[in-house]
Amino acid sequence: MSAARQVVVEADGGSRGNPGPAGYGAVVIDPATGEPLAETAEYIGVATNNVAEYRGLIAGLTAAKALFPDAGDALRVHVRMDSKLVVEQMSGRWKIKHPDMKPLAARAAAVLPPSSVTYEWIPRAQNKHADRLANEAMDAGRDGRQWEASASTAVLDAPARTPSTLPPVQGPPGDQVAGAAKARAALAAARGAADTLFPVPEPGVPDTAVPAVPGVPDTAVPAAPVSAPAPGQPAGTASEKAGAPQQKAGVPQTGWGSAPDLGAPATLVLLRHGETALTPEKRFSGSGGTDPELSATGRGQADRAAGHFAALGTVQEIVSSPLRRCRETAAAVAGRLGLDVRIDEGLRETDFGAWEGLTFGEVRERYADDLTAWLASPDTAPTGGGESFAEVAERVADARDRIVARYAGRTVLLVTHVTPIKTLVRLALGAPPEALFRMELSAASISTVAYYADGNASVRLLNDTSHLR
Repeated sequence: MSAARQVVVEADGGSRGNPGPAGYGAVVIDPATGEPLAETAEYIGVATNNVAEYRGLIAGLTAAKALFPDAGDALRVHVRMDSKLVVEQMSGRWKIKHPDMKPLAARAAAVLPPSSVTYEWIPRAQNKHADRLANEAMDAGRDGRQWEASASTAVLDAPARTPSTLPPVQGPPGDQVAGAAKARAALAAARGAADTLFPVPEPGVPDTAVPAVPGVPDTAVPAAPVSAPAPGQPAGTASEKAGAPQQKAGVPQTGWGSAPDLGAPATLVLLRHGETALTPEKRFSGSGGTDPELSATGRGQADRAAGHFAALGTVQEIVSSPLRRCRETAAAVAGRLGLDVRIDEGLRETDFGAWEGLTFGEVRERYADDLTAWLASPDTAPTGGGESFAEVAERVADARDRIVARYAGRTVLLVTHVTPIKTLVRLALGAPPEALFRMELSAASISTVAYYADGNASVRLLNDTSHLR
């Protein structure tokens, strides 16, 4: 019986339009050294993101099998992807309901014995190599040609891989065909590797990512929970700057320890705007809709918030989203405090595309498949070219970094929306994207996050409405 051979496959797919011109990319990696063994990419014409993701998976598994044609059942492949949908469906934790996905999942499952393949979700920031390959393939299709391996520069953008960030090798390393594999494996063992070969799937996870949601708040983020990530699944979302400002990928930051005195933190007081006419009806109200003004109720809430901050006397600066409901709320507070209001585009609400102005139920009736995909993955945008939660997280993190750098040691009132506030809290906690669905955030509520000079964050308050009573 042959000794087990192990490789890691990173795969990705994308669509410019969803559906639109699409492509995939995949790379096979030696887990002992982090070196790429094979790359593959292809422009596949007009398709959805999910179809492209599955095509990338199939290509990656096929490339891994081709590297070791004689390995048979001894080949072990650990797949890493930033598509939660594909990872959860191929792991058997979510049912495959969409008719276009079923044959693709069957093709992927047929490449290698199911017992030979394990799956792990990773943030897009850790999947840059495959992402770049997919984009190269889409660029090639745009120019009327197919992707060529000889012209690829994807490896130059790949994140640094070390044995500690990949499943450790047991038995002959996967890249023995590249030479010097045993020496590399010995060096890897000396540096230390992870304790387990592959993460163990979580039993009993619901078979669908769609929560039962009767309605949604102003931003349409359901309050009901969705499935939690499996044990060992990394927190964070694709393409976002996770954690506190300037936190480096793979370097955990904690709020406890014998750190030196770092001085006063930049304290961000997060005020959600007051109600609009859309708020009590729980309609999607983002940055792509009608930009409603505050209702009479909302103006009253803004006045009470202003009185609260005037009594505290702690706010030193005010920064607002550019949308009208936030500017009106910020103006009420600024008038009481005698402060100016600075506008930051990064604090605007999500663009909900074709869903703007609709209730959650209406979206479910009209765009059921799109809604299911949106709930399942932070990388999926609403119908009609809106923003994904991953895209929102990236611009909110950029705004956070600008504000924290500008107002170090000061207390800043940010007047913004549900999604930016929940995102700031989620990133400060290092929580996964699912945390967005597990926070309640009322109109004109107050939350607070403090940021220290070493990059650590401290969540001090969430959804306080005591000033409104």
